[in-house]
Amino acid sequence: MEKETGQDALKVSRRSFLGWAAGLMGAAIAAILGGSGFGYFISPAFKKREEDWVNLGRVDQIRLGVPTKAEFTVRKRDAWMTTERRSSAWILTSNGKDFTVFDPKCTHLGCPYRWDEATKKFLCPCHAAVFDVDGSVVKGPPPRPLDRYPVKVSSGRILILPLNEQRKT
Repeated sequence: MEKETGQDALKVSRRSFLGWAAGLMGAAIAAILGGSGFGYFISPAFKKREEDWVNLGRVDQIRLGVPTKAEFTVRKRDAWMTTERRSSAWILTSNGKDFTVFDPKCTHLGCPYRWDEATKKFLCPCHAAVFDVDGSVVKGPPPRPLDRYPVKVSSGRILILPLNEQRKT
């Protein structure tokens, strides 16, 4: 029996070298494609959420002490798809500087209510709910006052933040 010398032990056959090289190249390609694909799918989790303020109109279009109904469109982007939802809100101001914006649904069962100029109240026809001009419950089954949107005024425009039901105050 012949003993291997140090030089013979280091020799690698062409077949085993090509096998190792192909394996390493495959692993590198899998790591690059897998890493970028994984990053692509988890990147929304690390993306900073921008608040989407919605423009309701100019400040000078709102009459003092009289609720004004404003129509708007909410655009929501979810991954690759953008959806639009039309909605409305009731805007109220007593001084032209501070604004209250009410959600258009009754807090009882979500029915749409309306402003009655004769009684100066919000009336919900579904269950005879009545709300005062400040949104508080006057009569009927609603468990709480009208929901309000977060509101701010910027460059003479009224902006609200209509996210989901949990964000309303």
